Amino acid sequence: MAIPDETKVKEIVKEHYGSLARGANSELPQATACCETALYSADEVNTLPTEALQASAGCGNPTALASLNEGEIVVDFGSGGGIDCFLAAQQVGSDGRVIGIDMTPDMIALANKNRDKLGLSNVEFHLADMENTPLEDETTDVIISNCVITLAPDKDAVFREAYRILKPGGRMYISDMVLSEALPPEIQSDMSQWVACVSGADLKDQYLARLTSAGFAEVRVMKDTQSAGYPPSVRDMDFIAVKPQ
Repeated sequence: MAIPDETKVKEIVKEHYGSLARGANSELPQATACCETALYSADEVNTLPTEALQASAGCGNPTALASLNEGEIVVDFGSGGGIDCFLAAQQVGSDGRVIGIDMTPDMIALANKNRDKLGLSNVEFHLADMENTPLEDETTDVIISNCVITLAPDKDAVFREAYRILKPGGRMYISDMVLSEALPPEIQSDMSQWVACVSGADLKDQYLARLTSAGFAEVRVMKDTQSAGYPPSVRDMDFIAVKPQ
């Protein structure tokens, strides 16, 4: 897939997810998330702010995959209202650190509000693009991302940035929407379908090739199921990729 007009795509995505953030737990009309709410257990979410749950737009639960350890530094690409960051913060403990990256100002504001409600001192959020974070080289143990990279116009740049900030041996856990077969041209060119995580979605082999090209090893698909409410070719997939030592 050719890289589309990056500025246009990002403007559309920011507006859509900004609306989702503004509508969370309010009387405002709320945008529809691109995916169903991720499948979190009741034990995971019963202490989280309602706003964090309502702003969730994931298609998986990367923190359940990640097997996080105490003291690790975790970065969430496309952190939204912060739900995965807050779950990760519980796992890494007070000696760990969780950093959310999101390009939508309203989502950052909502995430900071939710963090303050929870009184978490080991979580921070940065307004930045996934492909150009303010983080230093090889400073991250784990990257998680939940149905966000599919929204990026330049996915290769996102994976290169992930590789840059990960420590040797660091790992990336991704839940994302991916295709089992190509979409019709009219859908591929429909920008209104981009925020639905459809027209920007990669074919499975292409997605895996991007990770490998960025330098990742041990790239594996851990889950492949049909996305609820979508055609059979639109899949929810979980990926694991490791930066070599």
